[in-house]
Amino acid sequence: MIRLDENEISFPDPELYDGHEGIIAFGGDLSVERIWFAYQLGIFPWFNPGEEILWWCPDPRFVLFPEEIKVSKSMKKILDRKIFTFTENTNFREVIKNCQDISRKGQSGTWLSDELMESFIKLHDYGLAKSIEVWQNEELVGGFYGLQIGNVFCGESMFSKVSNASKAGFIHFAQTYKNKLELIDCQSHTEHLESLGAKMIPKQEFLKILQRNNEY
Repeated sequence: MIRLDENEISFPDPELYDGHEGIIAFGGDLSVERIWFAYQLGIFPWFNPGEEILWWCPDPRFVLFPEEIKVSKSMKKILDRKIFTFTENTNFREVIKNCQDISRKGQSGTWLSDELMESFIKLHDYGLAKSIEVWQNEELVGGFYGLQIGNVFCGESMFSKVSNASKAGFIHFAQTYKNKLELIDCQSHTEHLESLGAKMIPKQEFLKILQRNNEY
């Protein structure tokens, strides 16, 4: 693994460097500039609070092609009944705060530190990050957020306060953007997203798609 210099924003090339179990580098900082540069390269931070910052680019990569979204019969009924309503970028701070606070099975805490959260909020202020909100009876019950690079949406985290809320929001998002987004990056495997059609692809394939959508 390569230690990053806090005074220089750079990363090893993920196309040439595999790292250890997907870890490309460690150290550095969580500045807006570094995070944005990392995502443009297909790298994301993931670490436990109080520990060294770890930067990842796993191989294979867990992604969803929006046109391949799977909607079960039960979820189709829920969507048809309009149990939930959806908005975009109406309450980014509340979405990311819920992602930080929500209790998750098998996890005693959260990887989303206050410093990282504030950097994502700034990225939203700059128009680089977006949130999807899921509402029920005018209450925020689910949602997720991520960064957008061209026609690639890099999903970060989601939360759900009632059954099926985040799943409904993700389906709505994929169906809404199926003709606009080339790819939704889900980063690492979860059964939840696999059930919706996400799958593993080689890192090199993911990086080629990302490079096509990069504006730098």
